[in-house]
Amino acid sequence: MTFNRLAMLQRLVPRLREVAGLERILVVDNASTDGTGEWLASLDDPLVVHETLATNTGGAGGFHHGLGWAVREGADLVWLMDDDGLPAPDCLDLLLDRVERDGLEFCGPAVLAEQDPARLCFPIRLPGGTRVVHEMAAVEAAAVDGLIDDVVIPFNGVIVTRDLVERIGLPREEFFIWGDDVEYLWRAQAAGARIATVVDAHFLHPATDDLGTPMMFGRTTYNHTPSDLKHYCMARNNTLNLRAYRGWVHVLLFWLKTVWFYLFTRPQPARIPLSARAAVAGLRGDFTGHRKYLR
Repeated sequence: MTFNRLAMLQRLVPRLREVAGLERILVVDNASTDGTGEWLASLDDPLVVHETLATNTGGAGGFHHGLGWAVREGADLVWLMDDDGLPAPDCLDLLLDRVERDGLEFCGPAVLAEQDPARLCFPIRLPGGTRVVHEMAAVEAAAVDGLIDDVVIPFNGVIVTRDLVERIGLPREEFFIWGDDVEYLWRAQAAGARIATVVDAHFLHPATDDLGTPMMFGRTTYNHTPSDLKHYCMARNNTLNLRAYRGWVHVLLFWLKTVWFYLFTRPQPARIPLSARAAVAGLRGDFTGHRKYLR
């Protein structure tokens, strides 16, 4: 899935063309305006096929469209990623080996910060506790037989099986961005899917935003972003995810964290009413409010 990041796409597609075993490379162009569609149309390679959407549907819409497209094309396994990631040359082979050996239905690589591959791009909470880790060494130490069970970072180089898609459906396109990946993971967990991170498989991704910012004297973290668009979607979608899969107590704790974070950790009082509007809109089933922040 791509949107207005032609330079990133122009390094990813050649990498994918070098990966043995790929039957098709399906590129969903989310109504880019930077020449992406023209560049894709100029490729003389039957392996690479693209579709350009009429409007920008966000990452959630792009992955909804792309995963559905792959399944309709008859794919038994779909390898999902967006335009700014870069899989290691052996990433797919290592994932496929564990799919076959362990029966994984939703698995992915360790997602490393491109600027510092010794660190994770996205901090993860290890299973069985509250410990959040940022270093690749901590992930390797916690792995059992090379896997971190029940943990994966969608949609960054993850493999999803056709059987799982047929059981749980497609990502929620109305989420636009932020939270659609978590919702899909939690939906898969609720369906009893076999999920894991394959620690030896690596996927580079630019480290962006202040994900996992410590707060409450280091007792917990918050996914802060300077983007009002991303924050609006996160506040709306996370409220819905927590209500559906964790319950109202977790929703209230998330709201408390939001108020604390923007009053004390990163004082931005205006973020509090913005968060409230987003949460209420989501609870009412209104998924249009993010549009005012689109540029």
